[in-house]
Amino acid sequence: MHDTFRETPTRIDSPDGAAWGVVCLPTDAESAADVGVVFVQGGFQYRAGSHRQTVRLARRLASVGVPSLRFDLAGLGDATGEMRNFEHLSPQIQAATDTLSQQAPAVKRVVLWGLCDGASAALLHWEQTRDARIHGLALVNPWVRSETSLARTHVRHYYLRRLRDKAFWQKLLRGGVGTQALGELLSNLRLAQRDKSAPVASFQERMAKAWREFHGDMLLLISEADITGQEFIDTLQQDPKWTGCLDTPRLTHISLPHADHTNSTPAADQQLMQETCSWLTQLRQRLTSRPA
Repeated sequence: MHDTFRETPTRIDSPDGAAWGVVCLPTDAESAADVGVVFVQGGFQYRAGSHRQTVRLARRLASVGVPSLRFDLAGLGDATGEMRNFEHLSPQIQAATDTLSQQAPAVKRVVLWGLCDGASAALLHWEQTRDARIHGLALVNPWVRSETSLARTHVRHYYLRRLRDKAFWQKLLRGGVGTQALGELLSNLRLAQRDKSAPVASFQERMAKAWREFHGDMLLLISEADITGQEFIDTLQQDPKWTGCLDTPRLTHISLPHADHTNSTPAADQQLMQETCSWLTQLRQRLTSRPA
């Protein structure tokens, strides 16, 4: 047992198989919040997360009184069963939420925290279940990848920057690699100009629907040096189905300067943890006046 947290391995049974997770609780039971966090892993990570990020964050949350559960998805880590696409993780997320409620009875309200397609899975889970226990969504660089959205993001955040680079034009005039880059730019421009009102893939539609209809609080953390995060912001700004979503009053949107997709540097990791803890502390304060 640590001075600020205690961790207990726990088994989680879902229709997709048996998994193992770790419940992280404050050592002072009386200080435990009635708000708990379920971590939804993304990108084929097991319960420790990228660079053990989920471990550090869970322990940091316990130090401010917030219980949490991190768990292996089916087919990863110590979990049985076959790996599932992020669009089909709802049974496992539901089982993990049930387990946290059992292991930490004081928890009456739940926040789902996810990175990349884990963030997408969190939105999709709420859209499918409308679980009344879920009062918050903390989303880091959500995944909305499509051929068109990726092309638009490349044009905006990569190719336009290269066109302002003197070295690019020098290579182009010499017939070097700049020729290939110019061809790639033209290809991406054609993809980016596809009809923006055309139907998007099913999971993006469901994510947008969940975002609009979810009445809890949301934290959106976007890494400035991550193409996935920038693609998500571009989608919110350009896709009609997401129009106005950045302006919702229940949203806290924070940019992480110089951070990559998994916030792998110490500075980015520390900011990620600080912003998550700060938001959860404020959320707890807001929820104290609301009935569970």
